[in-house]
Amino acid sequence: MTTFLRRLRDSQELIILCGTTFLVMAGQGVVSPVLPLYAKEFGVGATMVGLTLTVFALARLIVNVPAGLIADRYGRRILLAGGPLITSVGMFGSGQADGIWELLVWRFVAGGGSAFYMSGAMIYLIDIAPPESRTRYVATNQWALSVGVALGPGIGGVVGDAYGLAAPFYLVGILAVLTALYAGVRLPETKGKLAEETSADHGPPMSTRSFLMSRRFLLVAFVTATIFMTRAGTRGTLIPLHADDALGWGPSQIGVVFMATGLLTLFTLMPSAWAADAIGRRNVMCFSGLFAGLGAILVGTFTSSIGFVLGNITMSLGTGTAGPAPAAYVADIAPPERRGLAIALYRSAGDVGFLAAPPLLGLLSESTSIATALVVAGIIVAAAGIVFFIGSFGDPAAGRRAVP
Repeated sequence: MTTFLRRLRDSQELIILCGTTFLVMAGQGVVSPVLPLYAKEFGVGATMVGLTLTVFALARLIVNVPAGLIADRYGRRILLAGGPLITSVGMFGSGQADGIWELLVWRFVAGGGSAFYMSGAMIYLIDIAPPESRTRYVATNQWALSVGVALGPGIGGVVGDAYGLAAPFYLVGILAVLTALYAGVRLPETKGKLAEETSADHGPPMSTRSFLMSRRFLLVAFVTATIFMTRAGTRGTLIPLHADDALGWGPSQIGVVFMATGLLTLFTLMPSAWAADAIGRRNVMCFSGLFAGLGAILVGTFTSSIGFVLGNITMSLGTGTAGPAPAAYVADIAPPERRGLAIALYRSAGDVGFLAAPPLLGLLSESTSIATALVVAGIIVAAAGIVFFIGSFGDPAAGRRAVP
């Protein structure tokens, strides 16, 4: 019992951070089922409805680096509390929008708030995590994120049906304010901990440009961008179209497969985190790339229902194990005094893949076929895993970490 209480006390900051992450992501999930319908009420087509998602992601890409610089200079709590407050402004504004362009502006504001919080949370997480347990800390926070995303849509759908399509935005606005207050009161500043870290493991001071152009960062950025490409471009764009064209499946059948594989992801986070600490980041990232790529190739190659399901399961094993290891690796290689900027650049690499993949893979599928685009996407993400595996030979940060 004494050991358990000591571990609980040592993990208190992690538990509180996971609670705030759950609230933030549950809030984003709340609006997901009503957002397309709400935007459609302004009399616009599918393209403009899709922009409500694009501007949210674009805001994250733009805000990531400024958020990292703010964290390095002023601390993490300003992002952890300020991000949800900015999100609340965007959500209340969205609920009051009179037209699609006004809605897009408020969605951009909400996306910026999300970037502030998620950047601050990742940096804070790295600050409090023991080096030998970083991937497990990251995985725990990502598990809270995934649960929030999974539960939010059900709440949003019920609220939207009962009180109107604008009501979920107001609910999220209130939830974001409460999250900001909770984070501001319960989470102590961690920027001062950097003074306790020596630079022995990081070598001489490194400029931002040197870090950005370093082989280590470019390798992990390539892996991260391709994994996000798989999530947004392959799974989020091509696979539903392929299921409709090749199998004649409707939304309910596709949704069941996505839900099942999404639940599978929840059960892969902690084992992948343990593996990254026990057998090395490079092995896990190579596994992730290979399985994500193999899954896409299976879906594109086989036109049977069995092939479709097996391909999605294989892909989910890849993307589900990809979360903790890259973030922990970036924390390992980042100079402590530039940790915020390093995490911001890492997040931006993922956002670039998230934004660029859907239109690029869509264009490829239109000029060739959906199956060809799936195979090409699979080859790219598998190649990224192999390139990282080969390129990180001899890098202590990519190898095995001590497991207590």
